[in-house]
Amino acid sequence: MQITNLYTSVACNRTTECADWGPSGLIAYGACNAVAVFNPRYNGSSAKILYTLVEHTKRVNTVKWLDEQHLISGGDDANAVLWQLDDTGAKKRILLKGHENGVNAVDGVRRTSGIWLLATAAADSSIKLWTLQSDDVLSCFQTVQLNGGFCFSLRLTLLPQGEHVLMAFSGDDETVSLWAEQPSEESSSQFEKLHKLSGHEDWVRGLDFVNDGQDLLLASGSQDNFIRLWRISLRTEQQVSENRVNIENFSFAESGEIRVEEKILPVGKDSWYAVTLESVLYGHEGWVYGVHWHKNAKNELRLLSASIDKTLIVWAPTEDGVWLEQVRVGEVGGNSMGFFGGKFAHDGRSIMGHSYQGGFHIWNQSQEQAQLWTSNVIVGGHYGQVRDLAWEHEGAYLMTVSADQTTRLHAPWLQAGQSPTWHELARPQVHGYDMQTLALLSRYKFASGAEEKIVRTFQAPANFIENFRHISRLENDAAGDALLESLPKGASVPSLGLSNKAVFQVETPDDKAPKAKDEYPDNYFVPITLQTPPQEETLMQNTLWPELQKLYGHGYELYALAATPDGQMLASTCRASNAEYANIILWNTANWKQLQKLSGHQLTVTQLRFSPDARYLLSVSRDRRWSLYERDQPAEPLSSYSLVASTDKTNGVHTRIIWSCDWSHDGKYFATSSRDGKVVLWTQSEKSKEQQQEQKNSLNGWQTAGMLELKNESITAVSFAQRCQGSSYVLALGMESGHIKIYQFSNGNWQLGCDLSKDLSHHLTVKRLQFRPGQQTENMQLASCGEDHLVRIYDISLT
Repeated sequence: MQITNLYTSVACNRTTECADWGPSGLIAYGACNAVAVFNPRYNGSSAKILYTLVEHTKRVNTVKWLDEQHLISGGDDANAVLWQLDDTGAKKRILLKGHENGVNAVDGVRRTSGIWLLATAAADSSIKLWTLQSDDVLSCFQTVQLNGGFCFSLRLTLLPQGEHVLMAFSGDDETVSLWAEQPSEESSSQFEKLHKLSGHEDWVRGLDFVNDGQDLLLASGSQDNFIRLWRISLRTEQQVSENRVNIENFSFAESGEIRVEEKILPVGKDSWYAVTLESVLYGHEGWVYGVHWHKNAKNELRLLSASIDKTLIVWAPTEDGVWLEQVRVGEVGGNSMGFFGGKFAHDGRSIMGHSYQGGFHIWNQSQEQAQLWTSNVIVGGHYGQVRDLAWEHEGAYLMTVSADQTTRLHAPWLQAGQSPTWHELARPQVHGYDMQTLALLSRYKFASGAEEKIVRTFQAPANFIENFRHISRLENDAAGDALLESLPKGASVPSLGLSNKAVFQVETPDDKAPKAKDEYPDNYFVPITLQTPPQEETLMQNTLWPELQKLYGHGYELYALAATPDGQMLASTCRASNAEYANIILWNTANWKQLQKLSGHQLTVTQLRFSPDARYLLSVSRDRRWSLYERDQPAEPLSSYSLVASTDKTNGVHTRIIWSCDWSHDGKYFATSSRDGKVVLWTQSEKSKEQQQEQKNSLNGWQTAGMLELKNESITAVSFAQRCQGSSYVLALGMESGHIKIYQFSNGNWQLGCDLSKDLSHHLTVKRLQFRPGQQTENMQLASCGEDHLVRIYDISLT
């Protein structure tokens, strides 16, 4: 069984310096507890996450490329990891263990002898310095105690004309400290404090070094909105003594010149360096979170700064040495904060920023016009637990909901002559409550439930249908044709509401005289025609779907939804601690009226599934039981259901909460999976009616067809493939540990086809699995989502 990863979607963590663009052209970033590596120029113009690296057990705070193969990351689990990479993932991982609290800044520098010097700073108020020999022997040779202080940013560099390493780090005392190696008589040289650079009036959040001729330039960006540039240059003994004389007799005061005082720092026995403040740059209106230098082949310098004010600025020096703003890019609108960091590509022709919502923005400089910067296609994702997913009935797209309060729609982008890549095409719902569950009613209609008592239903706007057809190249879309005439153009959320309001006509500016109200319009929706998958700010406000209806009826937060395959009936449940609230409500989706309430459970119903012909409705619950309801008149699509079978304590097999259930494609079997590590397949027995009458029990003729028990695992998701492989059924199981296992089941026998490791699957609980319907190819496709913010689609070839 061969498995390839078609699509991985995940957002960048909300910390500074959490993403870095390496010399190999790949971007690495912290994604929950993993490091994701993505190629922003996949197939030339697309983008794709190539692999994820899992070693940390808590959130990854910072990621830094050291060279093309080496990457260092630091996380809240108090560890840093040095990764050695090849094309498919991590070849080797070396753990830097020793801190007692989360690591929040890392850097490394390679000496000419080939030995790595690494530095890690953590919330335990210490900085540790490590050496890594060429034979991968790691040792910590110094710990710098900050006496209760906190290090925000840390950089190492080799001093010009010397083998000595200089370390700069910023603390919570608003200064930048410079430490250098002082060679000692013993074997290892220790770092000693040289100087503190003061001047900023708030915490310094970003530092970066660059060589400028014989000198070093250090840029520091601070929360006081200013960037300061410091020059560190070599001095001879003669210049040092002249400098002292100059300062002693203040003769230059009469000449009227302004001199910048330089501070002399001795490094080693006979080398001195002078530090001066070169320039102060002011252009941001908010905290500056990141600074990054780039030097091109002509030795021209550029400085990129990223700020919480939603802008990235590229600064360049004029011939007179005055630093001016050269380019300013950013995002407009949305209710988010700005950028948490920015980086140049290795060639300096592209810049990348990662924002508060975890999205990426990449701009490329045009070859012909140097002033023109255009947006690049990106890969984004959720920045909270992804709790549910659903495929469109024919597999045209995948929709996911998450605790980050958004519903996102992922679809393939088909380009001529290239393999399709998957991207987020729309964000139909941006809510004020954490999302919990969703059910698709038809191709352009869905219902979703958040941590509130209302089911909300949505319909796609005309603008989405046009763009979706264009990007995914849909040929015959009868559902869309029927809707395009009558649909609104788009949707927007009013300033003080949670409901997406439909926008029908878009006003042109010349229609009316300006009023005071125009400064804060009712909607920010602008219809756009997309040639490529949309950017983050477009997704945030221009791809909402209008809300059709709110369904009231539950007493607590919603937990599960399911719809019949024809979309005519919707079932919903909410969190419950007694039988009164554990009812399942059935809704008619034509007029949104309640059809009936089904009782049968004592506690929260965790998942609902209609059988493929909608004859049965299956529910599983926290009370460790499942219930099966049958339609009274099978031919009537809106007929009522009644309870026909359920488990009790004597025949229930499961001894813990049943997390998940699913039907086989032919409706012959259904599976239930539980926290006790059991997956049970149930089927209706073939016995005659008379025999069943004799042994009447709650199962009512249903019996176990097969049981699989995995020790020490909790199975949180189960899904049947949409067709048989030969005579065997294919099932995917998702675990609380993050693993996904694929089994083949035939005649009571289970055979493990594949076990996906954490690097390939998830590193926290798998919340939902579903095979893609409507596939005409040999291969099967499986979608998974989990608490680690990841959404993945795998291509499985069974041969």
